[in-house]
Amino acid sequence: MKKILLIACLALAATIDVSAQQFKVITSVESIVPNGLGRSRIVNALEEKDYKEFTSVQTEDDNTRNKSKRDEIRVKNFEETKLLNFYNIGGIRFQNIAANDALLTSMINDMVANGWELAFVTSAVESEGGKGDGKGIFITRYIFKK
Repeated sequence: MKKILLIACLALAATIDVSAQQFKVITSVESIVPNGLGRSRIVNALEEKDYKEFTSVQTEDDNTRNKSKRDEIRVKNFEETKLLNFYNIGGIRFQNIAANDALLTSMINDMVANGWELAFVTSAVESEGGKGDGKGIFITRYIFKK
């Protein structure tokens, strides 16, 4: 009986996936600049970076900083999918928003078809907000896991 229980436990343990979860972030940036002057894109990094290479510890006794060059941090291999701006010369364009939704839905469906699960979505708006405000973006981060 003990042998059967041990074999059953080993068989169960062998079927459990013990690999660590993997995450992927894809970002959409949609322009909220009036008159259609901004740029809107879906951005997907095609290379990985180890944040530890660009991290330093700061203490009161040590004011030295990690002298990493910005060029080493930059990702040079990425996909860029064009989106339409929220505004054109006539004002807000609901057709553009619907078109962007269709492209983002396609991207999400493709990620899911490739084994990714949409785990989190975060968004924010950045705008100057002052008199004659002419700058702004709506940014959304799609965080996938598998």
